[in-house]
Amino acid sequence: MGRITAAALLAAIVGAAAPAAAFDLVDTQGRHHRLEELKGRWVVVNFWATWCVPCIQEIPEVAAFARAHREVEILGVATDVEDADKVKRFAAKLGHDYPLVLSNEKVEKALGHVKALPTTRIYDPKGALVYDKPGRVDRKLLESLTRRPAPNAPLKL
Repeated sequence: MGRITAAALLAAIVGAAAPAAAFDLVDTQGRHHRLEELKGRWVVVNFWATWCVPCIQEIPEVAAFARAHREVEILGVATDVEDADKVKRFAAKLGHDYPLVLSNEKVEKALGHVKALPTTRIYDPKGALVYDKPGRVDRKLLESLTRRPAPNAPLKL
């Protein structure tokens, strides 16, 4: 049996970075967020709904991370948008002060369908999808996932 390299082991544990589909999302303020233009920055896309208890619990954590890490682009995608004004008020009440995208057919076509809520996707500075998992996230997890390793830093397992 051959030796397993640290890089191969890490790829198996974390999952290899997948090429990301380009997206161009428009937030509730009319601003465009294009993955191509965000290269060089980490991008966190967090899917949520007003009826989702874990989503409601994580929004303040995501907001705290966004305020502390302005170098990371954070986008919240609300999936239940029958009443857009209600969703915007709800988001504001929870402290959702980062860009908010209201999902629709165009957004779902660009990002794909999520199987569960909440779901968080993280794109690395090269634009590769490196994290795509359902479940609640917090500030500490987001910080660990978007931390840039020092050049030539030894891999810690």
